[in-house]
Amino acid sequence: MIFTKNGTLTIRHANLVHPDEGNTEADHRIRIVEGRIVSIEPDDSTAIDDAHEFDAAGQYAIPGLIDGHVHAYAAPSAKLGTVRDLSPAYVTAHATQVLSNMLDRGFTTVRDVGGADFGLSAALEEGFIEGPRLMFGGKALSQTGGHGDLRPPGREIQDAHYAVPGLARLCDGISEVRHAARDELRRGADHLKIMISGGCGSPTDRVDSLQFSDEEISAIVAEAAAAKRYCAGHALTAEAVNRGLKLGVRSIEHGNLLDQSSIELFLTHDAFYVPTLITYVAWAEDGERLGLAGDELDKILTVVDQAFDALRMADEAGVSIAFGSDLIGAMHPRQSDEFTLRAKVQTPAAILRSATTVGAKLLQREGELGVLAPGAVGDLLLVRDNPLESVRSLAEPASGISLVVQSGVVRRDRRSPV
Repeated sequence: MIFTKNGTLTIRHANLVHPDEGNTEADHRIRIVEGRIVSIEPDDSTAIDDAHEFDAAGQYAIPGLIDGHVHAYAAPSAKLGTVRDLSPAYVTAHATQVLSNMLDRGFTTVRDVGGADFGLSAALEEGFIEGPRLMFGGKALSQTGGHGDLRPPGREIQDAHYAVPGLARLCDGISEVRHAARDELRRGADHLKIMISGGCGSPTDRVDSLQFSDEEISAIVAEAAAAKRYCAGHALTAEAVNRGLKLGVRSIEHGNLLDQSSIELFLTHDAFYVPTLITYVAWAEDGERLGLAGDELDKILTVVDQAFDALRMADEAGVSIAFGSDLIGAMHPRQSDEFTLRAKVQTPAAILRSATTVGAKLLQREGELGVLAPGAVGDLLLVRDNPLESVRSLAEPASGISLVVQSGVVRRDRRSPV
């Protein structure tokens, strides 16, 4: 970490990138004071004579990246259910490494959609550990036998103590789901996550299963709305995606098997789509080595190929698509591979927007995050390639990202030639 003079940092001679407009402006000066951008203007001076000024040397300045789907506590195994049996201290220690490495890759803000809590958020905010700004949803809400119920068939008891690490909490019926929603909000959740379909990493449900009743989902959505928050929904099939959108879920996670009827509902409800291509590709490639069972791998192979078709349909229709990775355990280092996979379908400019301006809108932080503008939070990256033309710098951050600034503080400085 590099502390700058009087809380001031100036980036000189940068090519300013505008993700929404899809253009760049050469040779600009960006000034950050006490964590906020205060000015951006043409830079016509050649001198760099102050210790708090950094020379971008014509590299490209972009907003700090936003990953809209992470699980910081999903460690260290690819089998999600095992985390509940680990020491909370061990899981937290592992999460600190996961989060620090995310910052290495240029992610200055992440949205955790199952597991991370107020303690981890406070530790990041207060500087006890370093990592991205954390928007957390607490424990995801799952019905018994749903995607968040990670007990094997022979286990009856689930330790419901809140300090036990885990992806989700179980709740059934209107009364229980309202209580669970209110409890997560009480603990500071920025959003609520609902498991509304089966999944690949859960042991006892089918991918095409529907979870929670309409009344239960509506009750959770209503509780989030009353608290001025929103709901994210885990859903794979078109049937589950459509049901969630009709019932007021604001963001759909994964959506690998959606269809054209889903696209129309996204547009009608102004909802967000958060595909997570890399998690399914990583599972398909490495799952057996990492200990996934045959039935789990079969479910993954069922959905992985269609994920690209779903992304293509959504992109062509103009759906708001946010960046998400959803990696767990030893797969976390592949976070930036999502950029390469997206590039098979989307333009570099669309991909950059997904990880900046669209991500900020998803988090309800539009104008503050995901943008370089006066008044915005001082999150900034310097990258070596124009990200409107190629995702290479973002996909290969160790060589492509030369500077990571978070709230006006230089977190990583790799400006020397690599």
